[in-house]
Amino acid sequence: MYINNPMEIENKSMDIIEEGLNKTNFTEEEKIVVKRTIHTTGDLDYQNIVDFKEDFVNVAKNSLKNKVKIYTDTNMTKAGVNKKALEKLGLEIVCYIADEDVAKKAKEEGTTRSQAAIEKAIKEGVTCFSIGNAPTALYKLLEEYDAGRAKVDFVIGVPVGFVGAAESKEDLRGYKIPQVTTIGNKGGSNVAASIINALMYMLVER
Repeated sequence: MYINNPMEIENKSMDIIEEGLNKTNFTEEEKIVVKRTIHTTGDLDYQNIVDFKEDFVNVAKNSLKNKVKIYTDTNMTKAGVNKKALEKLGLEIVCYIADEDVAKKAKEEGTTRSQAAIEKAIKEGVTCFSIGNAPTALYKLLEEYDAGRAKVDFVIGVPVGFVGAAESKEDLRGYKIPQVTTIGNKGGSNVAASIINALMYMLVER
């Protein structure tokens, strides 16, 4: 026999994850976020590499209550975010990476589409950012912030990879911006989606 009820499976998973946690310096709500990243990746090491700064959870929750638009750097993250929770909260999640104007701008300027997409998001007034794939997107966001062109409520900065991923997140941790990051090369679109979902599940019933 095996468990085939979705919520029962998830609850059992969370119980197992709880048993495997050894860090105690997270707040209760931070721990909810960490557990969701572990549940998504199957990797208990996330308890050692997820880093919160500037009261991220409370700031992000308050932002989400204001029916904001969240920019994500991949359609994979957009697909992984719970649509019912988005609807209940009146939120919109957008990804411009495949837009024609973004591709054109990137080609003309010799940059990445991820950088051009960040510029578009800023021009459209987005203040909540989720970056799970492209270190160049995170670097660009910080450049625009330094130049005073970007208003940032919070950043989910979890790009994955071996070129610039760890370094871009380390740079972000030097800013007094409400944020959650992963230390090192781990992360990804699925991790970014899990963090957004964790925040929403604190605000609405599933």
